Amino acid sequence: MSITKGMILAAGFGTRLLPLTQNSPKPLLEVKGKKLLQYSIEFLLLNNIQEIIINTHYLHEQIQSFVSSNYPNIKISYEETILDTGGGILNALPFFQGENFLVLNSDTIWTDSYVKELHKLINIFHQQKRKAALLLAKQENSFDKNLLGDFNIDHNNLLNKKEKKYIFTGCQILSPLIFNNKNKIFSMNVIWDQLIQDNSLLGHVSELPFLHATNLEIFHQLNKSTIIDL
Repeated sequence: MSITKGMILAAGFGTRLLPLTQNSPKPLLEVKGKKLLQYSIEFLLLNNIQEIIINTHYLHEQIQSFVSSNYPNIKISYEETILDTGGGILNALPFFQGENFLVLNSDTIWTDSYVKELHKLINIFHQQKRKAALLLAKQENSFDKNLLGDFNIDHNNLLNKKEKKYIFTGCQILSPLIFNNKNKIFSMNVIWDQLIQDNSLLGHVSELPFLHATNLEIFHQLNKSTIIDL
């Protein structure tokens, strides 16, 4: 079964990119002439994920205006109180109607080359019949050399946190069944830790460069870089 629905996380305050985010939400900042949010939207559309929802909070009116003007079929999940990563997904869960879905962080720059990596992740998710799968990157392939690892992976594609060798790229495939949290505000780390305990969190390690607008310095370096083709 293919993945047809997706979500983009775009509710954060973007404090590490101040002062640029003082008057603009981070997802609307541009790298190489394209808004960060556009990279995520276009990547989903490129992978035939047409049903998309974006969560918003900080300067949400600007994101709402941009999306409605350029992508009128995309839904907005506005959070009056910011709900963190897990709570934001839980709040939008009715949109997915019980289907498995894809979630992207909007501060990763998703290029066309990641299409094959996503397909590998989807295949692992379906073949091994677990409840979640995360796309990882090697630390040496990160544009931001200061980023630390988040997970390790074993020979069965199962993730753990014993040695954090690999970086979470911000791409995950999720089953709605994992959201049994009674809290409204929580991080996805709560869910991931439980899945690791249950041997249910899968992963795939990409060999591609990982481009992430981590902070102001990295953001400016990405825009000046000549080694990436965006």
